[in-house]
Amino acid sequence: MSDALGLDFGTTNTVLAVADDALSTHSVRFTSAAGETDSMRTALSFMKDAQLGARALKVEAGQAAIRQFIDNPGECRFLQSIKTFAASPLFQATLVHARRFEFEDLMEVFLRRLEAYAGDGWPTAVKRIVAGRPVHFAGASPDAELALRRYNEALTRLGFPEIHYVYEPVAAAFYFAQHLQKDATVLVADFGGGTTDYSLIRFERQAGKLSATPVGYSGVGLAGDQFDARIIEHLVAPEIGKGSQFKSFDKVLDVPSNYYTSFSRWNQLSVFKTSREFQDLKQLLRQSLEPEKLELFIDLVEHDEGYPLYQAVSATKMALSSQEEAEFHFSPLGKAGRKMVKRQDFEGWIAADVARIEEALDEVLAKTDTPAGSIDKVFLTGGTSFVPAVRTIFTRRFEADRIETGGELVSIAHGLALIGRRDDIGMWTAQ
Repeated sequence: MSDALGLDFGTTNTVLAVADDALSTHSVRFTSAAGETDSMRTALSFMKDAQLGARALKVEAGQAAIRQFIDNPGECRFLQSIKTFAASPLFQATLVHARRFEFEDLMEVFLRRLEAYAGDGWPTAVKRIVAGRPVHFAGASPDAELALRRYNEALTRLGFPEIHYVYEPVAAAFYFAQHLQKDATVLVADFGGGTTDYSLIRFERQAGKLSATPVGYSGVGLAGDQFDARIIEHLVAPEIGKGSQFKSFDKVLDVPSNYYTSFSRWNQLSVFKTSREFQDLKQLLRQSLEPEKLELFIDLVEHDEGYPLYQAVSATKMALSSQEEAEFHFSPLGKAGRKMVKRQDFEGWIAADVARIEEALDEVLAKTDTPAGSIDKVFLTGGTSFVPAVRTIFTRRFEADRIETGGELVSIAHGLALIGRRDDIGMWTAQ
């Protein structure tokens, strides 16, 4: 039995942590067809299963979902990065094998699979669940109230009696602060898949008990997924018709760019596949001046190449964090799917995005009137913090001995669980 459960429902990965007492935590472990792990890729796969009934679906989550998707091409519906739809009023539902799933349905199904994978390790009689939320949700015009209503509906269905929401960087800061030996002003920069969040907190120890005063927050709805989108925009989109034209009566027009916006968000391809936009794209094929490019575009979507594309892009981005040049290899594009990429070019593609990430940092420092010199520790968490252009934001402002990393996957969930044990949880809750 545990009083508090921390839920880091991430764009890329999800982690659950249990507070054993006021100072210690452990991750919930999951055993699926893909093995045992203490984190779960935020992904779902659905397959029809006649043995379960005409309308029943075989559902897997995480790595097991990826395996089911790879082993059953064309038969399996795969959804990745579910969180990116949470704050979107445009996303009402998606059809999965003729069944309608709203966001809260998808979140509930995902968490129920995690509960099944956890088996006897799933915490029972939990008094409260503390879920992380970004300072700013991902998307062009995110509706945070809508996202939290959807979260609340899904978590209520799972029977949690007390639900709280804490900003994700606050939870990461709290986790990090457990190891502080003296009072400190801490800046946490949390780089997720869809959002970048900053939290500035003053930590003090009085009679051995950790106390904290929130100083300020800021964030922006972009992070690593946006960098992926830039790679796709420059390396893939031109090969599948971006910039090409079609003939309409006696006019020659550009193929609408919105198709490529959808495609560049590889994790949304499964939803794009069932959209009206995709049907319109297929109608456009007959009028295209370069039909072979649009045919390739359509084939990539219909053959569910979103996850293989993610793997190729992720490998290139990771390599560019330590190399000046790396190969991009995505075989479904044929000869055009093998290109060398210079870090200098990649940094040019993401320059505007990095500028927005830095502006959000400037915002929290300015609105709290906090000079960089008064910050004792800077804690960077999330894989995007290893991108050199991002890391430079901090090395320009702070000495190396003030910058720390670690706990990229677990810090938020464990911080949430620890906060859940506190009597003063109200002061940590995001309003």
